[in-house]
Amino acid sequence: MSLTPRVSEILSYYEGETPGTKANLARMLMAGRLGGTGKMVILPVDQGFEHGPARSFAINPPAYDPHYHYQLAIDAGLNAYAAPLGPLAAGADTFAGAIPTILKMNSANSLSRQKEKADQAVTARVDDAVRLGCAAVGFTIYPGSDAMYDQYEELRDIASEAKARGLAVVVWSYPRGGDLSKEAETAFDVIAYSAHMAALLGANIIKVKLPSDVLADKEAKKVYEAQSIPRQTQAQRVAHIMQCCFAGRRLVVFSGGAAKDENSVLDDARAIHEGGGNGSIIGRNCFQRPRPEALALLDKIIGIYKG
Repeated sequence: MSLTPRVSEILSYYEGETPGTKANLARMLMAGRLGGTGKMVILPVDQGFEHGPARSFAINPPAYDPHYHYQLAIDAGLNAYAAPLGPLAAGADTFAGAIPTILKMNSANSLSRQKEKADQAVTARVDDAVRLGCAAVGFTIYPGSDAMYDQYEELRDIASEAKARGLAVVVWSYPRGGDLSKEAETAFDVIAYSAHMAALLGANIIKVKLPSDVLADKEAKKVYEAQSIPRQTQAQRVAHIMQCCFAGRRLVVFSGGAAKDENSVLDDARAIHEGGGNGSIIGRNCFQRPRPEALALLDKIIGIYKG
Protein backbone atom coordinates (compact mmCIF):
# COMPACT_ATOMS: atom_id res chain seq x y z
CA MET A 1 0.00 0.00 0.00
CA SER A 2 1.49 3.31 -1.12
CA LEU A 3 0.55 6.17 1.22
CA THR A 4 -0.49 9.57 -0.06
CA PRO A 5 1.42 12.65 1.13
CA ARG A 6 -1.60 13.68 3.23
CA VAL A 7 -1.78 10.34 5.06
CA SER A 8 1.99 10.36 5.60
CA GLU A 9 1.66 13.84 7.10
CA ILE A 10 -1.10 12.70 9.48
CA LEU A 11 0.92 9.67 10.59
CA SER A 12 3.87 11.99 11.36
CA TYR A 13 1.70 13.62 14.04
CA TYR A 14 1.55 10.36 15.98
CA GLU A 15 5.05 10.37 17.42
CA GLY A 16 5.72 7.71 20.00
CA GLU A 17 3.17 5.23 18.63
CA THR A 18 4.12 1.68 17.61
CA PRO A 19 4.56 0.86 13.92
CA GLY A 20 1.56 -1.45 14.22
CA THR A 21 -0.70 1.34 15.49
CA LYS A 22 0.44 3.64 12.70
CA ALA A 23 -0.11 0.86 10.17
CA ASN A 24 -3.68 0.41 11.36
CA LEU A 25 -4.31 4.16 11.26
CA ALA A 26 -3.03 4.07 7.68
CA ARG A 27 -5.24 1.07 6.97
CA MET A 28 -8.33 3.11 7.90
CA LEU A 29 -7.14 6.34 6.27
CA MET A 30 -6.40 4.56 2.99
CA ALA A 31 -9.65 2.56 2.88
CA GLY A 32 -12.79 3.28 0.89
CA ARG A 33 -13.66 6.13 -1.41
CA LEU A 34 -12.00 8.73 0.82
CA GLY A 35 -8.80 6.70 1.00
CA GLY A 36 -5.73 8.90 0.96
CA THR A 37 -7.54 12.20 1.52
CA GLY A 38 -7.16 12.41 5.30
CA LYS A 39 -10.96 12.44 5.58
CA MET A 40 -13.03 9.62 7.05
CA VAL A 41 -16.60 8.39 7.18
CA ILE A 42 -17.20 5.58 9.67
CA LEU A 43 -20.38 3.57 10.29
CA PRO A 44 -20.95 2.94 14.04
CA VAL A 45 -23.65 0.47 15.05
CA ASP A 46 -23.75 0.24 18.84
CA GLN A 47 -27.27 1.65 19.13
CA GLY A 48 -28.78 -1.77 19.82
CA PHE A 49 -26.92 -1.70 23.12
CA GLU A 50 -27.60 1.96 23.81
CA HIS A 51 -31.27 2.22 22.82
CA GLY A 52 -32.54 -1.33 22.30
CA PRO A 53 -33.26 -3.34 19.13
CA ALA A 54 -36.71 -2.05 18.22
CA ARG A 55 -35.79 1.61 18.72
CA SER A 56 -32.72 1.04 16.57
CA PHE A 57 -33.83 -1.28 13.80
CA ALA A 58 -37.63 -1.62 13.55
CA ILE A 59 -37.82 1.35 11.18
CA ASN A 60 -35.58 -0.60 8.74
CA PRO A 61 -35.94 -4.32 9.60
CA PRO A 62 -33.04 -5.61 7.45
CA ALA A 63 -30.77 -3.78 9.92
CA TYR A 64 -31.48 -6.41 12.60
CA ASP A 65 -28.92 -8.53 10.70
CA PRO A 66 -25.26 -7.69 11.51
CA HIS A 67 -24.28 -8.60 7.95
CA TYR A 68 -26.45 -5.72 6.72
CA HIS A 69 -24.18 -3.17 8.37
CA TYR A 70 -20.95 -4.72 7.14
CA GLN A 71 -22.33 -4.73 3.60
CA LEU A 72 -23.67 -1.18 3.85
CA ALA A 73 -20.29 0.14 4.97
CA ILE A 74 -18.48 -1.81 2.24
CA ASP A 75 -20.84 -0.84 -0.56
CA ALA A 76 -20.79 2.82 0.48
CA GLY A 77 -16.99 2.82 0.40
CA LEU A 78 -16.50 3.86 4.02
CA ASN A 79 -13.23 3.93 5.95
CA ALA A 80 -14.33 1.64 8.78
CA TYR A 81 -17.21 -0.10 10.55
CA ALA A 82 -17.49 0.05 14.37
CA ALA A 83 -19.61 -2.24 16.55
CA PRO A 84 -19.64 -4.22 19.82
CA LEU A 85 -18.27 -7.74 20.05
CA GLY A 86 -21.38 -9.70 19.03
CA PRO A 87 -22.16 -7.96 15.72
CA LEU A 88 -18.50 -7.86 14.67
CA ALA A 89 -18.03 -11.55 15.42
CA ALA A 90 -21.25 -12.39 13.54
CA GLY A 91 -19.70 -11.24 10.26
CA ALA A 92 -15.99 -11.55 10.91
CA ASP A 93 -15.45 -14.57 8.63
CA THR A 94 -17.73 -13.50 5.79
CA PHE A 95 -16.25 -9.99 5.59
CA ALA A 96 -12.66 -10.67 6.68
CA GLY A 97 -10.38 -8.10 5.07
CA ALA A 98 -13.20 -6.30 3.27
CA ILE A 99 -13.26 -3.22 5.51
CA PRO A 100 -11.31 -2.07 8.59
CA THR A 101 -13.26 -2.70 11.78
CA ILE A 102 -13.32 -1.07 15.21
CA LEU A 103 -14.31 -3.14 18.25
CA LYS A 104 -16.41 -1.01 20.62
CA MET A 105 -15.08 -2.10 23.98
CA ASN A 106 -17.68 -0.65 26.35
CA SER A 107 -21.39 0.10 26.24
CA ALA A 108 -24.27 1.51 28.27
CA ASN A 109 -27.97 0.77 27.92
CA SER A 110 -31.20 2.69 28.31
CA LEU A 111 -32.48 0.43 31.10
CA SER A 112 -29.86 1.76 33.51
CA ARG A 113 -31.00 4.30 36.10
CA GLN A 114 -27.57 5.91 36.30
CA LYS A 115 -27.62 9.67 35.88
CA GLU A 116 -25.03 11.60 37.85
CA LYS A 117 -22.75 8.54 37.76
CA ALA A 118 -23.23 7.79 34.07
CA ASP A 119 -21.01 4.86 33.14
CA GLN A 120 -20.50 2.03 30.67
CA ALA A 121 -19.59 -1.62 31.16
CA VAL A 122 -16.44 -2.99 29.54
CA THR A 123 -17.89 -5.71 27.31
CA ALA A 124 -14.89 -6.99 25.33
CA ARG A 125 -11.14 -7.54 25.55
CA VAL A 126 -8.25 -6.41 23.39
CA ASP A 127 -7.69 -10.11 22.58
CA ASP A 128 -11.11 -10.11 20.91
CA ALA A 129 -10.07 -7.23 18.65
CA VAL A 130 -6.87 -9.03 17.67
CA ARG A 131 -8.74 -12.31 17.07
CA LEU A 132 -11.29 -10.58 14.85
CA GLY A 133 -8.65 -8.75 12.81
CA CYS A 134 -9.76 -5.27 13.90
CA ALA A 135 -7.82 -2.13 13.06
CA ALA A 136 -8.76 -0.39 16.31
CA VAL A 137 -10.61 -0.53 19.60
CA GLY A 138 -13.22 2.03 20.60
CA PHE A 139 -14.00 3.26 24.11
CA THR A 140 -16.50 5.79 25.49
CA ILE A 141 -15.71 8.22 28.29
CA TYR A 142 -18.24 10.52 29.97
CA PRO A 143 -16.41 13.70 31.04
CA GLY A 144 -18.44 15.27 33.84
CA SER A 145 -19.79 11.98 35.20
CA ASP A 146 -19.13 11.04 38.81
CA ALA A 147 -17.64 7.84 37.33
CA MET A 148 -15.28 9.56 34.88
CA TYR A 149 -12.04 8.96 36.77
CA ASP A 150 -12.63 5.21 36.79
CA GLN A 151 -13.35 5.39 33.05
CA TYR A 152 -10.08 7.21 32.42
CA GLU A 153 -8.19 4.49 34.27
CA GLU A 154 -10.01 1.76 32.31
CA LEU A 155 -9.09 3.55 29.09
CA ARG A 156 -5.47 3.87 30.22
CA ASP A 157 -5.15 0.11 30.57
CA ILE A 158 -7.09 -0.78 27.41
CA ALA A 159 -5.25 1.78 25.27
CA SER A 160 -1.86 0.64 26.55
CA GLU A 161 -2.61 -3.00 25.73
CA ALA A 162 -4.19 -2.19 22.38
CA LYS A 163 -1.26 -0.10 21.21
CA ALA A 164 1.20 -2.74 22.39
CA ARG A 165 -0.70 -5.18 20.17
CA GLY A 166 -0.52 -2.80 17.20
CA LEU A 167 -4.09 -1.48 17.31
CA ALA A 168 -5.29 2.11 17.11
CA VAL A 169 -7.53 3.66 19.79
CA VAL A 170 -10.75 5.55 19.06
CA VAL A 171 -12.30 7.48 21.97
CA TRP A 172 -15.96 8.48 22.07
CA SER A 173 -15.84 11.55 24.37
CA TYR A 174 -19.38 12.42 25.44
CA PRO A 175 -19.96 14.89 28.31
CA ARG A 176 -22.64 13.43 30.57
CA GLY A 177 -23.62 12.98 34.21
CA GLY A 178 -22.55 14.91 37.28
CA ASP A 179 -23.99 18.42 37.31
CA LEU A 180 -24.12 18.73 33.52
CA SER A 181 -27.47 19.84 32.12
CA LYS A 182 -28.76 18.48 28.82
CA GLU A 183 -27.81 21.79 27.21
CA ALA A 184 -24.29 21.57 28.63
CA GLU A 185 -23.71 18.13 27.06
CA THR A 186 -23.30 19.79 23.66
CA ALA A 187 -22.07 23.22 24.79
CA PHE A 188 -19.17 24.65 22.80
CA ASP A 189 -16.76 24.93 25.71
CA VAL A 190 -17.71 21.57 27.20
CA ILE A 191 -17.28 19.68 23.90
CA ALA A 192 -13.91 21.38 23.35
CA TYR A 193 -12.79 20.38 26.86
CA SER A 194 -13.99 16.80 26.35
CA ALA A 195 -12.21 16.48 23.00
CA HIS A 196 -9.01 17.81 24.55
CA MET A 197 -9.25 15.28 27.39
CA ALA A 198 -9.56 12.45 24.87
CA ALA A 199 -6.36 13.69 23.21
CA LEU A 200 -4.64 13.90 26.59
CA LEU A 201 -5.66 10.30 27.32
CA GLY A 202 -3.88 9.10 24.18
CA ALA A 203 -6.72 8.76 21.66
CA ASN A 204 -5.59 8.28 18.07
CA ILE A 205 -9.04 9.18 16.75
CA ILE A 206 -11.48 11.31 18.74
CA LYS A 207 -15.25 11.17 18.34
CA VAL A 208 -17.37 14.03 19.67
CA LYS A 209 -20.78 15.51 19.03
CA LEU A 210 -21.12 18.70 17.04
CA PRO A 211 -21.18 21.60 19.54
CA SER A 212 -23.85 24.25 19.94
CA ASP A 213 -22.92 27.91 20.43
CA VAL A 214 -23.75 27.71 24.17
CA LEU A 215 -21.06 28.37 26.78
CA ALA A 216 -21.94 26.33 29.87
CA ASP A 217 -19.02 26.75 32.26
CA LYS A 218 -18.87 30.21 33.83
CA GLU A 219 -15.08 30.25 34.17
CA ALA A 220 -14.54 29.06 30.61
CA LYS A 221 -17.14 31.55 29.36
CA LYS A 222 -15.03 34.44 30.66
CA VAL A 223 -12.07 33.30 28.58
CA TYR A 224 -14.07 32.53 25.44
CA GLU A 225 -15.60 35.99 25.54
CA ALA A 226 -12.41 37.83 26.52
CA GLN A 227 -10.45 36.15 23.73
CA SER A 228 -13.31 36.50 21.22
CA ILE A 229 -13.09 32.84 20.21
CA PRO A 230 -15.43 32.58 17.18
CA ARG A 231 -18.50 30.44 17.69
CA GLN A 232 -21.24 31.95 15.55
CA THR A 233 -21.15 29.25 12.85
CA GLN A 234 -20.84 25.49 13.09
CA ALA A 235 -17.69 25.60 10.95
CA GLN A 236 -16.07 28.01 13.42
CA ARG A 237 -16.95 25.72 16.28
CA VAL A 238 -15.51 22.71 14.45
CA ALA A 239 -12.30 24.64 13.80
CA HIS A 240 -11.92 25.33 17.53
CA ILE A 241 -12.50 21.67 18.41
CA MET A 242 -9.69 20.78 16.01
CA GLN A 243 -7.50 23.44 17.62
CA CYS A 244 -8.18 21.88 21.04
CA CYS A 245 -7.04 18.48 19.74
CA PHE A 246 -3.36 19.40 19.69
CA ALA A 247 -3.75 22.12 17.05
CA GLY A 248 -5.17 19.65 14.53
CA ARG A 249 -2.59 16.94 15.18
CA ARG A 250 -5.26 14.40 16.09
CA LEU A 251 -7.95 12.90 13.88
CA VAL A 252 -11.40 14.08 14.95
CA VAL A 253 -14.68 12.73 13.58
CA PHE A 254 -18.05 14.15 14.52
CA SER A 255 -21.13 12.17 15.50
CA GLY A 256 -24.19 12.20 13.28
CA GLY A 257 -26.49 12.15 16.32
CA ALA A 258 -30.20 11.42 16.30
CA ALA A 259 -32.10 10.82 13.07
CA LYS A 260 -32.68 14.03 11.09
CA ASP A 261 -33.62 15.11 7.58
CA GLU A 262 -31.13 14.78 4.74
CA ASN A 263 -30.46 18.50 4.39
CA SER A 264 -29.47 18.75 8.06
CA VAL A 265 -27.10 15.79 7.72
CA LEU A 266 -25.47 17.35 4.67
CA ASP A 267 -25.24 20.76 6.34
CA ASP A 268 -23.39 19.10 9.22
CA ALA A 269 -20.92 17.51 6.80
CA ARG A 270 -20.34 20.83 5.04
CA ALA A 271 -19.61 22.54 8.37
CA ILE A 272 -17.23 19.77 9.42
CA HIS A 273 -15.41 20.01 6.08
CA GLU A 274 -15.24 23.81 6.17
CA GLY A 275 -14.01 23.78 9.77
CA GLY A 276 -11.18 21.36 9.00
CA GLY A 277 -12.66 18.31 10.75
CA ASN A 278 -11.58 14.88 9.60
CA GLY A 279 -15.04 13.55 8.91
CA SER A 280 -18.21 11.93 10.20
CA ILE A 281 -19.05 8.86 12.23
CA ILE A 282 -22.67 8.43 11.31
CA GLY A 283 -24.97 5.59 12.39
CA ARG A 284 -28.70 6.12 12.83
CA ASN A 285 -28.90 8.60 9.98
CA CYS A 286 -27.69 5.80 7.71
CA PHE A 287 -28.93 2.43 8.90
CA GLN A 288 -32.40 3.72 9.84
CA ARG A 289 -32.97 4.73 6.22
CA PRO A 290 -33.82 2.18 3.52
CA ARG A 291 -30.61 0.90 1.97
CA PRO A 292 -30.89 2.81 -1.34
CA GLU A 293 -31.50 6.07 0.55
CA ALA A 294 -28.61 5.38 2.93
CA LEU A 295 -26.23 4.70 0.06
CA ALA A 296 -27.36 7.86 -1.74
CA LEU A 297 -26.88 9.93 1.43
CA LEU A 298 -23.43 8.49 2.11
CA ASP A 299 -22.48 9.18 -1.51
CA LYS A 300 -23.35 12.87 -1.01
CA ILE A 301 -21.45 13.04 2.30
CA ILE A 302 -18.35 11.50 0.69
CA GLY A 303 -18.70 14.01 -2.15
CA ILE A 304 -18.64 16.86 0.33
CA TYR A 305 -15.46 15.56 1.98
CA LYS A 306 -13.85 15.10 -1.42
CA GLY A 307 -14.42 18.82 -1.92
